[in-house]
Amino acid sequence: MAFNLIGKSLISDHNWSTEEVRHVLNMSHDLKKAKYAGIDHKSQKLNKSIAVIMQKDSTRTRSAFETAAFDLGLNVTYIGPQGSQIGKKESMEDTAKVLGRFYDGIAFRGSAQSDIDTLAEHAGVPIWNGLSDQWHPTQMYADYLTVLENFGRTDVKFVYYGDARNNMGNSLAIFTAHMGGHFVAAAPKELWPEAEVITIAKEIAKHTGATIEFTEDPIAAAKDADVIYTDVWVSMGEADSVWEERIKQLKPYQVNSEIMAQAQPRAIFLHCLPAFHDTKTVIGQEIKEKFGLDSMEVTDEVFRSKQSKVFDQAENRAHSIKAIMLSTLGY
Repeated sequence: MAFNLIGKSLISDHNWSTEEVRHVLNMSHDLKKAKYAGIDHKSQKLNKSIAVIMQKDSTRTRSAFETAAFDLGLNVTYIGPQGSQIGKKESMEDTAKVLGRFYDGIAFRGSAQSDIDTLAEHAGVPIWNGLSDQWHPTQMYADYLTVLENFGRTDVKFVYYGDARNNMGNSLAIFTAHMGGHFVAAAPKELWPEAEVITIAKEIAKHTGATIEFTEDPIAAAKDADVIYTDVWVSMGEADSVWEERIKQLKPYQVNSEIMAQAQPRAIFLHCLPAFHDTKTVIGQEIKEKFGLDSMEVTDEVFRSKQSKVFDQAENRAHSIKAIMLSTLGY
């Protein structure tokens, strides 16, 4: 089947069809194999430039976009949190209209989903959502490329632990629906996604055969799981009172050896990173001092285990983002 994503933006996990999503995932797999085979990805036909705009600092997202762009022979301009007039002297709409004249594609990582939507509406070039408060679509392709590498298929049982109403919970529910898998979110009911997100996921599932579930039982959720996944419980910069409340809510949902023991013997552990699994960081030390925890969402034992594929997953950000950019910019 032929696909034409040229000129399209990736602003969420549901603005591309299931067939388009699967096509780009398979392309990610092919591009990774080509990279390891030493095959040059650069295309003289591209000769294009992209902007990578980060309102929130990032290690993996920035590095993945830049290295993927270099592999494709694209020129890159990085614009950091203090590197533009966005929102200070210039609106997002005006910024979009300006940058669309300079660049052939724009990656954006920020907070408000409305900023992504505005860029896509007014820039006239593909916009790639590197993260918003609501969605994290570029992460999903890396996650499921890792699943594909480990299982040879994507219709697996995928269990997410933590705040299921955050961008990761939202995106994983919908992307697993595209993959035809069995998604389970283990979280307190007050931290389940909004009804609209659940509705979108279940509508997609009607066509793919996926199962979408939510439970407050962390042990039952993990039974026979192929993938156990978690994310940080609290965003940086939030007040101590939020941390205290979230720790109280989610401590029963920490991924530990008991959780992993319920899963399939060949189950893998994934995390979008960074992870608070020890006290070797400034934040890790603060968590220890304030809350008496040596780890939060995942124990160090699980994070460092053979089942943990978090660094393969991190590498796969570059291969999958390469596929996203190539698909939307053209060959």
